Amino acid sequence: MTLSSLRWASIRRDWSANPLREMLAGAVATFALIPEVIAFSFVAGVDPQVGLFASFVIGIVIAFTGGRPAMISAAAGSVALVAAPLVHAHGLAYLFAAGLLAGVFQILFGLLRLGVLMRFVSKSVRTGFVNALAILIFAAQLPHIIGGDWIAYAMLAAGLAVIYLAPRITTAIPSPLICIVVLTAASIGLQLPVMTIADLGKLPDSLPVFGWPAVPLTLETLGIIAAPALAIAMVGLLESMMTASVVDDLTDTPSSKNRECSGLGIANVAASLFGGIAGCGMIGQTVSNVKYGGRGRLSTLFAGALLLILMVLLKPWVSQVPVPALVAIMVMVSIDTFDWSSLRALVVHPRMSSAVMAATVIVTVFTSNLALGVTVGVLLSGVFFTFKVARLMQVDVVRDDIATRMTYRVSGQVFFASADAFIESFDLDDTLGRHVLIDVSKAHFWDITAVAALEKVVQRFRAHGVSVDVTGLNEASSTLIDSLNNAVT
Repeated sequence: MTLSSLRWASIRRDWSANPLREMLAGAVATFALIPEVIAFSFVAGVDPQVGLFASFVIGIVIAFTGGRPAMISAAAGSVALVAAPLVHAHGLAYLFAAGLLAGVFQILFGLLRLGVLMRFVSKSVRTGFVNALAILIFAAQLPHIIGGDWIAYAMLAAGLAVIYLAPRITTAIPSPLICIVVLTAASIGLQLPVMTIADLGKLPDSLPVFGWPAVPLTLETLGIIAAPALAIAMVGLLESMMTASVVDDLTDTPSSKNRECSGLGIANVAASLFGGIAGCGMIGQTVSNVKYGGRGRLSTLFAGALLLILMVLLKPWVSQVPVPALVAIMVMVSIDTFDWSSLRALVVHPRMSSAVMAATVIVTVFTSNLALGVTVGVLLSGVFFTFKVARLMQVDVVRDDIATRMTYRVSGQVFFASADAFIESFDLDDTLGRHVLIDVSKAHFWDITAVAALEKVVQRFRAHGVSVDVTGLNEASSTLIDSLNNAVT
């Protein structure tokens, strides 16, 4: 196939493959977005319409610019946590300016191809991230569950029953949409005293309007927004990259992480210019979208467009949707997001891998900081990997009493973590009066610490009158040693 035909096939797959299924899946994601976006808006200290405006714009823009089809992006809790101190200290206009600058940072990260850094995130960290987010999604529903009356509990139970039993009757319409319709009709028809979407906060009463953030264009403003903007950019990218990796695994399809970086940046720039908070990938809503058939960009576009239609054009009807219906959807999302097989894997997988996953979950849940949890997980993965590789370095000793020679055969990786063990493997007292041969044909020296360790061993032998030769250096190790020697001289 030619390049143009491949591109055309990709466009058709992303936009025209089973459009009805794509739109219904996007609709499920939309209703799953509403309670979270409103809740995250309160976390950030802004009106719900600010989070909803952002979600409209981000969803529509990233459908065209993102690198992961079927991924849902909107105003997110991780970004809200970072943004809240800036809003409280300097006001809403500075939040928009910071979101704009964060988008620029993300575009630059994409152009610099920093999406490749996702290769350093292990599967254990990704699993811990998913499980932690599932727990946080469920925890966010507890304020609506605890302390409710019997009517709220009955509606929640009915909503979950519809969600899990309706697929036995029909799968043509996603069961969460059936749940919304049935519980809303029951609430209105029976005039039940339950909390509705209108009770969650002020909803938009008009379309978002384009406007430059009302802040002075000075170095002082840049000093105020630079650090929060960088934090928003990093946290947003981290959550989006992790969500994209989850969708890669769920759909067994690849995505462009660098394009996702730049695409999210463009979406956040647009959201900030239309009076919205910056956002990122939403794993719970994305999992729902994929579960109900979303595979292309149409589901992402429809989720954003439908949110706009529901909140602005259909506001009188949407305002009457009972909150227990949305809570039931989010409980389903948390159950589906959690990787239940990982609980059995805890006793099967290596202890270090299980420890990384557990640490990621614990840190994320107790701090509500996804970035911190993933960072801890990545660092632990690196430490454990280094420890494991360092233990593979081995030095075997062969004595030849007739030739008065002692041969040290080194195998494995010699680097900063194994350098001390390498040095300690050579016994100076046992080699006095012998010729020493250090055979490194099965070893590799990775860094200056390893080279310094080899030189230290050789110099120690020679300082005590022991003749020593080094043999078997591979080309890469020899090149490293020669380059360091040249740098010294």
